[in-house]
Amino acid sequence: MIYPAPASDFQPRWYRRRPSTFWFVERRSYQLFVLRELSSVFVAWFVVFLLLLVRAIGAGPAAFAQFVAWSGQPWMLALNIVALLFVVLHAVTWFALAPDAMVLKVRGRKVPRHQIIAAHYAAWVVVSALLAWLVLA
Repeated sequence: MIYPAPASDFQPRWYRRRPSTFWFVERRSYQLFVLRELSSVFVAWFVVFLLLLVRAIGAGPAAFAQFVAWSGQPWMLALNIVALLFVVLHAVTWFALAPDAMVLKVRGRKVPRHQIIAAHYAAWVVVSALLAWLVLA
């Protein structure tokens, strides 16, 4: 690797402005990026919460009743509502990025962006309806 020569009296260093601590506040796209990255913490929380639920179900009716009482506390409900909002943000922003992540071609022509996004939302609705039917039936 070639390293640049150190600055001398006749060759000044290049000025590089340090980014502020709140660099993401400058643009809406930056804010959305930071929120999307933060949403992964809440996705992980949902995974932990579901694993705790499965463990409580496996431990018997008393453990399940204790889990339901714990998860029904106001602070837990608030945490799960905030987590749900972040998970929805995570899904919506991923669906918007999906056409950039995967290029689909049908008969040699690129599938339009809006069709890929619509297919993701349609799959989301179908899977959600199927899960609701399984849980509520």
